[in-house]
Amino acid sequence: MIFSENNKKFDVKVTSLQEKQSIKNNQFNKEDWSSAYQNVELELENKNLEVTQGNSIKELNGTLFKNGPGILERDGQWLHHPFDGDGMISAINFKDGKATFTNKFVKTKGYLEEKKKNKFLYRGVFGTQKKGGILNNVLDLNFKNIANTHVIKLGDELLALWEAAGPHALDPKNLETIGLTTLKGVLKKNEAFSAHPKIDLNSKYSKEVLVTFGVQTGPQSTIRLMEFSNKGNKAGEILFDRKDKLNGFAFLHDFAITTNWAIFLQNAIDFNPLPFVMGQKGAAQCLKSSPNKKAKFFIVPRDSGLYRGKPPVIIDAPEGFVFHHVNAYEDEENIVLDSIFYDDFPSVGPDEDFRDIDFEKYPAGKLKRSIINLKSHYSELSTISEQTCEFAVINPKFTGIKATHSWMACTNAKSGNAPLQAIKKINLDTKEEIFWSAAPRGFVSEPIMVPKTNSKKEDEGYLLILVWNGARRGSDLIILDSKNLEHLSTYELPINIPHGLHGSWSNNEED
Repeated sequence: MIFSENNKKFDVKVTSLQEKQSIKNNQFNKEDWSSAYQNVELELENKNLEVTQGNSIKELNGTLFKNGPGILERDGQWLHHPFDGDGMISAINFKDGKATFTNKFVKTKGYLEEKKKNKFLYRGVFGTQKKGGILNNVLDLNFKNIANTHVIKLGDELLALWEAAGPHALDPKNLETIGLTTLKGVLKKNEAFSAHPKIDLNSKYSKEVLVTFGVQTGPQSTIRLMEFSNKGNKAGEILFDRKDKLNGFAFLHDFAITTNWAIFLQNAIDFNPLPFVMGQKGAAQCLKSSPNKKAKFFIVPRDSGLYRGKPPVIIDAPEGFVFHHVNAYEDEENIVLDSIFYDDFPSVGPDEDFRDIDFEKYPAGKLKRSIINLKSHYSELSTISEQTCEFAVINPKFTGIKATHSWMACTNAKSGNAPLQAIKKINLDTKEEIFWSAAPRGFVSEPIMVPKTNSKKEDEGYLLILVWNGARRGSDLIILDSKNLEHLSTYELPINIPHGLHGSWSNNEED
């Protein structure tokens, strides 16, 4: 692949990280990275896309859905953190070698109110305040459901997810907002629903099971574990539902599943709500790692597994903070869990500008493996890769069972913290790595792995990646061969999409 600007070319390299020579020759330009942070001004529907490099892939027959913040500024006021931005869904549909693009904002109640007034009317979890200083924010504990974290199909509905509130249902064909949904009465109105559901393709109860959770936090927290059928006549119906209590405050962004277990990591953090209540900080800025607490694995038996009705297993966990897990599987009496670990909870301080942060001052995510012994109630941690990374994925057919390969966004250099500019494929057993880089002027997002039809090998498929192209100040869709990270296709997108969060792939219905 080649980025170009005014006929100047920037080569993108594919190389092995096992080579002694590290790629450090081109440092990123912060203006290139921060230029992605701009409001999305257009909503498009079924806009034809053309391949600008490489070739179209006729085997791809489905839709890539992506979610992320689409509003970052109103009336001259910038959000304090992009995670406070209203959700915007992008959909790229592939059929018969052709691709079309659609994008729509999730029309939440808060989004419509603020659009009408052209100003922020709600405080943000990550530090955004209303204009007017402390006096206009003190005792205001109302949040806007920003529906900006993930997007995934459940039955006939497309769900825009934000973990602190209920899901918004969308029409999967045109992305129009239907509204908050209770999922056929399963949820109470605006009940918390995780933004990180897992699709289990190995369940005996359905061809496809969506496993998710909701958490009520407090001095004693409650986890609600839910399993839904996601294929056939019962698609969208709940199969299993259980609640378990755990002691202490629980910040649970993600979880992992195996055939028999749902694994939660209760990070060792304190939450002091007083600065939030007094209008001084956002709620997330009140989280802080606690040296006086021990992290815990809270391991809940799935009702679809062998230990239905049994109580959770609680085991001490290693030090560190985890947003995202990669995958988990059972190995005799052990659970093997791969996760992205940070030394501490990363947060943009009240006096910092997220567009001008010093990456080296923030903790870096590292890929690590926990071995959790269910018999001895002991866990140990080892490092798989020291390179800074995030948004690690596996072949979706291997969720909950042993996967050998993972793909992730990572820094261009092997050491230090920096924006995510490269894609890495790693063998989780041997630690062998290969590397595709968009540096120096490209910035990557979470890769989505789409297995090839009737593939017999785990790493046969395609990686779909939204890339911010700093050379032309625009967004590209890049498609790589998931086996060797060979560049296959580039599509220049008709709108500029800010650095986003999570997404999913859905095969076309006729498949």
